[in-house]
Formats: sequence, C-alpha cells, structure tokens
Amino acid sequence: MVALAVTGLAACTASKPGPEGTAKALALAISTGDFGQVTLSGTTATAAAAERTTAFDGLKTLQPRVEVKDVATTKDAPDAATATLAFTWDVDASDNDWTYTTTAKLARVDDVWQAAWSPYELAPDLVAGETLSSTRITAPRAGVVSQSGEPIVTDRDVVRVGIDKTHVDASARDGAARGLAQALGMDGDAYAERVAAAGEKAFVEAIVVRSNDSSYDLTALQKLAGVNLVKDSLPLAPTRRFARPILGTVGEATAEIVDASKGAIMAGDLAGLSGLEREFDEQLRGLPGLTIAATSSVSGAARELFHSDPTPGTPLVLTLDATLQDAAEGILAGVVPASAIVAIRPSTGDVLVAASGPGGAGLSTATMGKYAPGSTFKLASALALLRSGMTPDSAMTCPDSVTVDGRQFSNYPGYPTNRLGQITLRSALANSCNTAFIGARDTAPQAALADAAASLGLGVGRTPGFPAYLGSVPAAAEGTDHAASMIGQGRVEASPLAMARVVASIAQGSLVTPRLVVPAAEGAAASASAASDAATNVATDEVTAATTGDATPAAPGPTSVAGEPLTAAEASALRDMMRAVVTEGSGALLLDVPGAPVLAKSGTAQFGPNDDLRNHVWMLAIQGDLAVAVFVDEGDFGSTTSGPLLKRFLLAAAS
Repeated sequence: MVALAVTGLAACTASKPGPEGTAKALALAISTGDFGQVTLSGTTATAAAAERTTAFDGLKTLQPRVEVKDVATTKDAPDAATATLAFTWDVDASDNDWTYTTTAKLARVDDVWQAAWSPYELAPDLVAGETLSSTRITAPRAGVVSQSGEPIVTDRDVVRVGIDKTHVDASARDGAARGLAQALGMDGDAYAERVAAAGEKAFVEAIVVRSNDSSYDLTALQKLAGVNLVKDSLPLAPTRRFARPILGTVGEATAEIVDASKGAIMAGDLAGLSGLEREFDEQLRGLPGLTIAATSSVSGAARELFHSDPTPGTPLVLTLDATLQDAAEGILAGVVPASAIVAIRPSTGDVLVAASGPGGAGLSTATMGKYAPGSTFKLASALALLRSGMTPDSAMTCPDSVTVDGRQFSNYPGYPTNRLGQITLRSALANSCNTAFIGARDTAPQAALADAAASLGLGVGRTPGFPAYLGSVPAAAEGTDHAASMIGQGRVEASPLAMARVVASIAQGSLVTPRLVVPAAEGAAASASAASDAATNVATDEVTAATTGDATPAAPGPTSVAGEPLTAAEASALRDMMRAVVTEGSGALLLDVPGAPVLAKSGTAQFGPNDDLRNHVWMLAIQGDLAVAVFVDEGDFGSTTSGPLLKRFLLAAAS
C-alpha cells in the first residue's frame, strides 16, 4: 500500500513548528473519523476516512478515544519524529477497557510536519486488507434464590412448539399452521400469517411450555403436520403461578428494551420483561464478554487482539419462603375474586409470602391492591383510643345504630345481641362493633387516628424494594368522613401487604419495615453461605402515602402523617384485644390451631352503589413470629370467607 501524508497546521510565525500539532490532528482524525480538519498529501480526506471506516466498521457502535502519548525526535534527525498514539476503547459498562498503542512516522518538509499514514496506526500490526470485528459473549443470567440459597428462579427445561417449514411442503404450510393454532387455542389467521412471512427454513414458534407441563399433550402435538418440538431451558420459577405478579417474566428482549439499554442489551438477548426480573435486570444479566479480532479479507485468517470473559449476573436474594408461598397459592387457587395472602416475620420484617390469587388477572393483589380495610382498621382506631387514656377494659356503648350528619351506620348483620349496650373496648374490638367505634370518634379526632395508623405502618416508610402500596389514611376528616374512617372505610385504603405490616408491628411491639429483596451485600453472603437469619429490622421515619414501584422512597402524600412510635405497652394492649377476637369474637374458628395462641382481627368493608353493595373481606392474624393478612375482593364476611383461608394457611405453616 502506498503511504499517505497528513499535513499538520503550518505556523505563521518566525519560529519553526514542532511535530506535536500534527500528531494531535492525526489522533483527533482517527478518533472521530473526520479528516476534514487536516490537510492530506497524496490522497483526500474522504479516502482516508473511508479506510478508517472499513477497518472499524465491524466493531459496530464502538469508537476509540485516541490521544498522543508522546512525540519523540532525535538530534541526528531533527526533521523526523515518531508519535505514539494511545487508544482506549470503552467496550462495556465495566472498567475493563481495550487499550493499546500504535506509532506514526512524522516528517518535516518545508517547515511543515507531515504524518505518514498506514493501517498499522489504527490497531496493532494491522495491515492492508484486514478489518476489525467483535464477537459478543452472552453472560450467564443469574437466578433468584431464597435466603437459604434455595433456587426460586433458575434454568428449567422447556419445549418450544412451532411449525418447522422444512418439515412440510409449501402448499401445506398454511393448513399446518392453522391446525397447530387450533390445537393450542390460538388465533389461526395471525399464526398462519407469521408462518407465511418467515423464511423458507424457519422454525416459527407458537408457544413455549414447561417440559413437565401435563396440560399439554406434547406427543399428540408432535404428530401434527409440520410441527416440531425444540428442547430448551429458560429462567423460571418452580411453577407457572409462583409469585408471578412479583417475580415477573424473562424472555427475548423487546425492541423497546433494546433501544432503552443504549447498547447493553442486543436483539435476541434474554431480558427481564416485567416484575423483579425487569427491575433488577442489570444485576441479573451480568456483563457480556467480548472478543475483538483482525480478519484478513484475502485469506480469512483471524488473529485475536482483545478478549474479555463474560461476568455472570448476581443472584437476586428474596425473603420468600418457597414452601409457604406455594401453600398460600394452592389455598387461593380456587378463589374466584381477586385475593391475596401475605405473611411477614415480625422479628425481621421479612416477607415470607406474597401470594395473589388467579382472580387478580395478573395484578399483584398482595402488594399493589388498594382496598378499604374495613374493621381490620379498628386496630388503629383502638390504638388512638388507648392514647386518649382508655384501656382495654374501658366502657363503651354499642347501640344497634348511630347517626352522623343524617347518615345511619349499623353493625354487621347477625351482630351478637348480647354484645350490645355497655361493653368494654376489648369486647368492641373482639366483636367488631361499628357503632361503638363511631360513637367514640370525638375521643379519637382524625389527626389522632391518622397518627395511630402511621404508628402501625399504614402510609409510612420506604418501599420494600419492589412495587408496593403501603396504604393511605386522610390526615383530616370531619363528620361522616371521620366516622367512616373509624371503621376503615371512606378514604382509608390499604393493601394486604400494608395490613400484614400492621399486625407485624403489633406483634413486634415497634414499627416493622417489610422487606422482600435482601440488600446486595447481605444477599451475596446469603447466597454464598446460606445464612439463616436476616438482619434485625430497623424502622424508618421517612413518610409516604403510597409507593409506586421504585426501590427508592416515594414522595410524601397529602394524606400522610408521621406517627409517634408504637410503645411496648400499646402493642401489648392491642395483642390482648386481638386474642379476645379468637376467644370471644369472630375468630373462634382459630381456637384449635396448633402451636402458639392465635391473635386475630376480621374485617368487612362495603363498596359499590347502594343498590348493589358488596363486601371486601379480610382476616388478620398473629401466631408466634408470624403475621398474616388474608384478603378476598368479594365475599360474605371476613370471618366466614377469609377466616377459613387463614386457618388453612396457619395449619400449613405449622406442618
């Protein structure tokens, strides 16, 4: 190849210019590909730029940063110099850059320094006809594990079912596609169009199923014309339903994900598509490796210039108890309306179960549902009354009904008549007397009620590191709005997670901060050593009305207040009254649950138009170091609909 000359800027002064300016001009031209700012001798800027483009084009979006490391001259040859060019390629998100140096010969002709252009200035020993190319090496995607190291999401065997166009004649492909679509209950027209549009030798996937999924007869499907079954593996949870709304899914990256990744994710890569898999995708996917080679366009021979090994992803450690989560989902499997079971370990704040029933249509009812908590909120109302000076033995009046600003409030149908009239605060909570709590509203102004609710965790605290709604209680309300708040209706809202937090705080005797995702440092230790216990829960005083899905605190909401700390004496009184729910109230069905005594609170919240009122139904419980919330979107009463589900769960937890 004929050497080219790149002309530097000539000095317009009496002093002779040094070679440094030309060296810097050359470095800049190689960095940017723009040779228009230098004068070339014997060629054009376009030709030089084209040669650079040809050499670097195979590196796709990678571009070098080129700097002049030094320029050396000798006394024996004052009109000659050698420039050392330092290249830095930022090949990935790590600090592992590809670096090297090349040299360029400089010569002064008629007081103007020129640089002799050659391909070896672009890369080590690069010669004419060689081009650079990169090969990306995908990193192994990490799984999701429990604190004991038990796999939750890991590679599991799957089968890809589809039409292999090489297995069927062209004239029969449309019929084959429609036949498979019919067998799978898919849109035949849409799938047939996909098959027709694919290449002549394409395998057109219709569905991916677990190898052990008995709901599909893979043997029968394989006998259909043109159908092929391709074995593969994908990161999956133990079952299709296992914490699916929270964990999310993994699949081939969408175009939107690829574009948003700014080169970190390529088409065809596996990526988190939703849930925690999406939120923690960067951690789970790791960093790809890279090989850069120089390949001869003549012989095809390649020589490796750079290599970096892929960095595997880091496992995501969750507090979920796989056995209990599976048991809870089994209990909810037959519940038609949206439903949830959430269990927290009060001593640590660990979320052991966050199960959402199939009626939620994919929504994480357990963590994101927003519902009136009904009489379960009377725990907060009772705390406000305790703070006013009352005790569990203080007298209250429980009439059949009470009227506030023209609106009549009544007790639930079938309320025990022997618990009307003069009763204690303990009995009012145990039997869930609406009228007693509403009648005491002047003793617990809305601000005090909101403060008590915040002390138990409703509407306060950081998000537990995953999309969650922690509840909302109006800081100000009067009249019927305040009356409705006393019994957990009106503008009071909570999720099952939020109500599980309430009883966890009562069990612990201080505000519990729930967590599902174990912090990275602790999680690394847990996954490596199967550490058994989580760190002690530390409450936060950061206030928020609701969290929206980030792992950062949400902004305080207009209905938020900062609750004063729950005291041990207050928690003890609340536990005393919750035990009375089981011994004398609506929780009697829990008396024979083995193990530690069960404390409980049921709740029913009406919703809908007056001519079609329906009930949200709740049941909360504490047993030992376990706090549980059970919710069903529509049911009869908390004790009759959610109560039996709660009992089944406690029995499963005890076994």
